[in-house]
Amino acid sequence: MPHMTNIPYSRQRIDAVDIKAVGRVLATDWITQGPKIDEFERAIARFCGARYAVAVANGTAALHLAALAAGLKKGDEAITTPITFLATSNAVLYAGATPVFADIDYDTVNIDPDCVKKLVTRKTKAVLPVDFAGLPADMPAIRKIADRHGLVVIEDASHALGGEYRHGKVGSCRYADMTVFSFHPVKHITTGEGGCITTNSKTYYDQLRALRTHGVVKTADALQKHGGWYYEMQALGFNYRITDFQCALGLSQLKKLPGFIAARRKIARRYDAAFATMGNWLKIPAQAIHGEKHVYHLYLLRLARQTAKCSRRLLYEYLKSQGVSSQVHYIPIYRQPYYRKLFSGRKIHCPNADRYYSEALSLPIYPGLSSAGVDKVIHWVGRFLKTGAGECAAKSRTCHE
Repeated sequence: MPHMTNIPYSRQRIDAVDIKAVGRVLATDWITQGPKIDEFERAIARFCGARYAVAVANGTAALHLAALAAGLKKGDEAITTPITFLATSNAVLYAGATPVFADIDYDTVNIDPDCVKKLVTRKTKAVLPVDFAGLPADMPAIRKIADRHGLVVIEDASHALGGEYRHGKVGSCRYADMTVFSFHPVKHITTGEGGCITTNSKTYYDQLRALRTHGVVKTADALQKHGGWYYEMQALGFNYRITDFQCALGLSQLKKLPGFIAARRKIARRYDAAFATMGNWLKIPAQAIHGEKHVYHLYLLRLARQTAKCSRRLLYEYLKSQGVSSQVHYIPIYRQPYYRKLFSGRKIHCPNADRYYSEALSLPIYPGLSSAGVDKVIHWVGRFLKTGAGECAAKSRTCHE
């Protein structure tokens, strides 16, 4: 197979229509704190089937504000998964609370509700499930646990815009009190950087809107009493605002989301079919087991290390040498130096998370990945498995796992 241009593991897809939409806003008087933000929020809420949406600077800001709106504070605990980006548990720390890590379901890589049940204490105030790789978590089970113990559910759906449960879309807040999205360039749609929280609670909505702008509130009564300039800071908030031109890009991208998801699913089906024929060395991603609809933010290939000819590290290096970028999502958070210090050497028992991490590799998947690019990825994975560890090690000069 001829050598082709390098393939990233993911990338945004922005076209002339998107650029024109941004340009129109840049030519107006409102490039921030203007009408496009409200328009984008209404469009996201409508798409997800939620009452409200609050757009913010990025997905981490969205998680932080959701944790604050949920009332997390020092002395509280919030249960989440260790297989996620750092922002999920960091947001708990930002609020002053302590994250508690529940193990994952080995097949779905989503948080295991049975593990969540065992970790609930009097200190537990919230649970933050993650719709990992684009597969919705078992939200009905999480909701039952939360209702039983009076917990707030903050669903981290940064990977899952456009995903669906058995009943409605991710972000509808049928099961979550608040749902968080990210619009980073590798996500399903992008605003450059950006994020959003959906909710059906007017109380949370008002809190989130105030917290994203320094905790400032303007009421009709106060304006009438004091004058049009008047405002009140009622909480310690932040400057987590998003701009109008970012929201213009988001609105343009949102129209293309069904096509983007269809492209991702098509690539995933091709990978599934190809890798299923390569023996028991590979484990392909879990399909929906409760009627969910996967949107494939990531395609998670896993090497069965006990039977495979070679290791995950070797495959990563081999693909890189052939112009194919891959990635690992993610190192379990409790392995990070900061968290090891935070927990003072306390053992965190998440055997499924550790096993998953030792096997996982994310392969390229994004709407702009060509058919030839998919063929290239499949070819080199297959070639690697047939070649064997000895020859691969000689080529990559690395064999550390």
